[in-house]
Amino acid sequence: MKLQKGSKLLMIGDSITDAGRTRPVGEGLFDPLGRGYVCFVNALLGAAYPERGIRVVNMGCGGHTVRDLKARWQTDVLDLKPDWVSIMIGINDVWRQYDSPLQPECHVSLREYETTLRELVALTRPRVTGLIMVTPYYIESNRRDPMRATMDKYGAVVRKIADAERTLLVDTQAAMDRALKVQYPGALAWDRVHPNQVGHMILARAFVDVLGYAWK
Repeated sequence: MKLQKGSKLLMIGDSITDAGRTRPVGEGLFDPLGRGYVCFVNALLGAAYPERGIRVVNMGCGGHTVRDLKARWQTDVLDLKPDWVSIMIGINDVWRQYDSPLQPECHVSLREYETTLRELVALTRPRVTGLIMVTPYYIESNRRDPMRATMDKYGAVVRKIADAERTLLVDTQAAMDRALKVQYPGALAWDRVHPNQVGHMILARAFVDVLGYAWK
C-alpha cells in the first residue's frame, strides 16, 4: 500500500468530493468528511491499515470547476501541507456547457481545463510525496450522448497529464462503466452525476485499488 505511516491525504474537487463535508476544513469530529467516496476511502484505509494512522482531509466544494480550484489552491491545498493530494475535477467544467448553454462565462474549455490542471500539478508535485489524478465521469453508457462524449475528452486530458507526470491515476469512468453493464444509470445517480452510496463506493473502491489496497 502506497500511503506510508502518518501520511496526510488531502482530497480536493467538486460536490462529488464535498458530499456535505465540514467547513472550513473537512477534518475533525462529527462526520467531517461528508457522506461520499472520501468518507468511504477513509473508512477502508482505517479499517485495513489502522497501524498507519493515515490522515484524510476533504477539501471538496460543490459547483467548483478547475478555475475555482486554482483560485483557492494556496489556502486549501498548499497551506495545509499534505503528503498526498488527490484531484478530482471536471464534471462542472463540462456540465455547465450543457445545463447553462447561454452563459459562456461559466464554461471551461478543454484548453483552459488542461492548461490549468497542468499548472496545479506542476505547482504541487515538488511539495508532496505523491499525486493522485482522478478522472471526471458521467453515468451514461451511451458514449454518443453529447455530455458523455465531452466528458470522455476531459477524462482523456487527466489520463494524459497523469501519464506525462507519472502520477497515480483513478479512472472513475471505467469504474462506472463496469457497473453500467448491468445497472441502469438512474439506479446509481438520479442526475447521472451525483451518485448514491453504491456509486460512491464504486468510486472509493477504484481509488483504494490504485493505492494497492489489500482486500482480505
